[in-house]
Amino acid sequence: MAEILRMPEVAANTTEAILESWNVPVNTPYAAGDALVTVETEKAAVDVEAESEGVLLRILVDAGTTVKVGTPIAVWGTSDEPVAQVDALVASLGGEQTTTEVVRDGRERTFASPLARRLARELDIDLTAVVGTGPNGRIRRRDIEAAAASASTGNVVPAIVRAKAKEAEPPASGAGFVDVPNTRMRNAIARRLTESKRNTPHFYLRAGARVDALLQLRQQINTGQDVKVSINDLLVKAIASAHARVPEMNVQWNDTSIRHFSGVDIAVAVATDAGLVTPVVRAVDSLSMTGVATATKDMINRAKERRLRQDELEGGTITITNLGMYDTEDFAAIINPPQAAILAVGAARQEAVVEEGAVTVATVLRLTLAVDHRGVDGAIAAQWLKVFVDVLENPLRILL
Repeated sequence: MAEILRMPEVAANTTEAILESWNVPVNTPYAAGDALVTVETEKAAVDVEAESEGVLLRILVDAGTTVKVGTPIAVWGTSDEPVAQVDALVASLGGEQTTTEVVRDGRERTFASPLARRLARELDIDLTAVVGTGPNGRIRRRDIEAAAASASTGNVVPAIVRAKAKEAEPPASGAGFVDVPNTRMRNAIARRLTESKRNTPHFYLRAGARVDALLQLRQQINTGQDVKVSINDLLVKAIASAHARVPEMNVQWNDTSIRHFSGVDIAVAVATDAGLVTPVVRAVDSLSMTGVATATKDMINRAKERRLRQDELEGGTITITNLGMYDTEDFAAIINPPQAAILAVGAARQEAVVEEGAVTVATVLRLTLAVDHRGVDGAIAAQWLKVFVDVLENPLRILL
């Protein structure tokens, strides 16, 4: 019997999302676990998997549409469903039906990966004119890049470029400017950070750590290894070590309780073209150093391609954000609720330091810890930062 597929709530408290792409053609059988449709939330693209085998009989909402949770988006069933019954089911939806299936020039709609669709929009590439090299002719990122390269060699200027150039023309009144519309992700970032700064009582602690031994340890770890460990990977693992020694920092604030965690989940801030995301590395305390490096590298790559799952952006008790690669000496960051803290890491620089009454040169890393005072007191945060610096300066403890 034909049934209605409705827009799922792919993230907690989400009321609507963008139906990014249909991944299964109409009247083509699929198996349980196959990704039927990709839904885009504010920060991630989520594949909605089929709970059982079936056939997609009718598409009710076209790709690119913003859809409220619970809205009918398709009809599914078996391959021998009578057309009249499917039509009757669709008709029974009445006002619930938002759109009908889109057919271009008598052909089935174009299938493309979410990343390919985003690139196509940015480069003003017509998907119907692109030949897909993926399974069943699905258009992939490389296909869009090839189409863009072909257009550039033919001196074809994408419409989006022409539009930006026109926007940049100075108005008659004076200086020129370009208004770039906010994306859903940018609006989400603005909203969450504003709420955090307004509702979370931040306090800040600053410290410097001598990291010469840490840099030497990294070099030793990476010698002859295929998986390279970054300084940030070592810092992530050091955070887990400090959390184990000061478990009062491994918490989240709730309105009625302070939630204490046994395992350590750490969010890593990743800058993407669309904005900042903070995927969470799970169970860092139980991962090897190579395991941490592998997990963070995978998440960073998928974050930049917008292939993170929604659940990978949730949880954790602390975030690490590192601007050292931009030669930033130190900075303060805003906490990502309901996490208890965020650690801002600056550049490692050689400085003159006093050791046993003598001046010497050491490589110093500047750290700023922002803490939610509702869940963590100042003395606890200070103790944690002291332990963290001690771990960095005696880096073999990271591996214990």
